[in-house]
Amino acid sequence: HRYCSCDNLQPLLTSTACLGGTACVVTGQPFDTAKVKMQTFPNMYKGLVDCFVKTYKQVGFRGFYKGTSPALVANIAENSVLFMCYGFCQQIVRRIVGVDRKTKLSDLQNAAAGSFASAFATLVLCPTELVKCRLQAMHEMQLSGKIIQGHNTVWSVVKGVIQKDGPLGFYRGLSSTLLREVPGYFFFFGGYELSRTFFASGRSKDELGPIPLLLSGGFGGSCLWIAVYPVDCVKSRIQVLSMAGKQAGFMGTFVTVVRTEGVLALYSGLTPTMIRAFVANGALFLAYEYSRKLLMKQIDSY
Repeated sequence: HRYCSCDNLQPLLTSTACLGGTACVVTGQPFDTAKVKMQTFPNMYKGLVDCFVKTYKQVGFRGFYKGTSPALVANIAENSVLFMCYGFCQQIVRRIVGVDRKTKLSDLQNAAAGSFASAFATLVLCPTELVKCRLQAMHEMQLSGKIIQGHNTVWSVVKGVIQKDGPLGFYRGLSSTLLREVPGYFFFFGGYELSRTFFASGRSKDELGPIPLLLSGGFGGSCLWIAVYPVDCVKSRIQVLSMAGKQAGFMGTFVTVVRTEGVLALYSGLTPTMIRAFVANGALFLAYEYSRKLLMKQIDSY
């Protein structure tokens, strides 16, 4: 299969996902930073432009790239595990539906395989996302008076988590992350495969050029975020606000936000998220597909 049908190629194909993950972060980090800021402190910003302007005035250009190091680690780790497990999960789906390993799966079956694979990716994603989100919203935590002194480096955040909560502290928001990832990646892979099927129009999907791949990746990313954005908003609040003390779990945080701020508060930061989703995930799949093709050509030449 085009992703990971040969077990001996799994590590090589996984490395192409690392390139895709890097492309995803480089193109989308400023929008992701705005998303986290607006999710956790919606009353501080009137919109995306206001968030960008205030961030630049208060922190400078580097403020847009706070949390880039853990974001890179998170994306590379997540995509490595995701795409590696995706191949295994495709085989599981084949067994469930009763077809042999050479049979191509439908778009819906590929979406189910991606959803299963995301559960494994969550275990490596949650700790790094917690560090990333805290760095991104550290300035707002200080401005709001929730903390007196913030941590400005990755190591200081990591050390603070260990000292306060121990190693398990890195898994705050794990249930929220799972609730986001499992259904989200069903729509992610499903949207991507459906879009590629549309552009292929009966041809092989492997013949698609860069523009259809960009659009398909962007469509898949957009499907993911539209489906699970409120869950991600709750996750961000849990991971960031827990710096100031004990934070309620998923249901407690969800109910509090709806009661005190209204349902629309769960969609704060949706605009930068959708911009980032389309651009970054388009870059993700374009980098993955082309590096995969290059890798396969080199393997075939031996």
